[in-house]
Amino acid sequence: MLHCIAIDDEPLALQVIKAYTDPLDNIKLLNTFTGTQKAEEYLAANEVDLIFLDIEMTDIDGLSFYRSLSRKPMVIFTTAYSHYAVQGFEVAALDYLVKPISAERFLQAVFKACQYKAFRKHTGEENTSFLNVRSEYQSKKILLSDITYIEGLNNHVKIHTCHSHKPIFSMMSMKEILNRLPQQKFLRIHRSYIINLSKITSYNSRYIVISGTQLPIGDTYRNQARQLSVQVGGSPLL
Repeated sequence: MLHCIAIDDEPLALQVIKAYTDPLDNIKLLNTFTGTQKAEEYLAANEVDLIFLDIEMTDIDGLSFYRSLSRKPMVIFTTAYSHYAVQGFEVAALDYLVKPISAERFLQAVFKACQYKAFRKHTGEENTSFLNVRSEYQSKKILLSDITYIEGLNNHVKIHTCHSHKPIFSMMSMKEILNRLPQQKFLRIHRSYIINLSKITSYNSRYIVISGTQLPIGDTYRNQARQLSVQVGGSPLL
């Protein structure tokens, strides 16, 4: 089942989406929002598969809001203006619904979202989007896209995330946690640091900056980083 939310500054538009989703067994509307601030807080605290998102809103346009999200669920844009379609697909929108939205067109978009979720599950993409660790005597599920960097300290690691100033401690070695991370997204740059490549804000030959924190590149790992030819802002990482 798809778990979704809807964001639109017009309450009537939200009522239409609710009326369309209520009878369906393959989708559940978890919540609706007339503004993006509370929606962003909800997204940070809950697992959401899909967002129905209006483009023209009073506080921020839907395209900018979606681009700002660190964790991006599938998105279907809803708007009264068809000329935004190209921009919508530029941010990998799953579909684009022009108001007034017909029930038939809505069902087509939902079916497309269900197919895409099933495809991700079949390919294993969905199952590898989280990291499960033991922390403070309990199991914690961390979104990979939320991790900024990981710091190794003796026999445990500190997992730093973009949603909290307090890191998550877990009793495991750097080698163990590195083996559980996708190599195309994470890189060990130092005996004490593993970074999320998508979180790099600046760099030079000696260090990398992530979320305002300067992390050194160790001599042992310099060649490994160079060989990956990671692209940041159109330039090689090293």
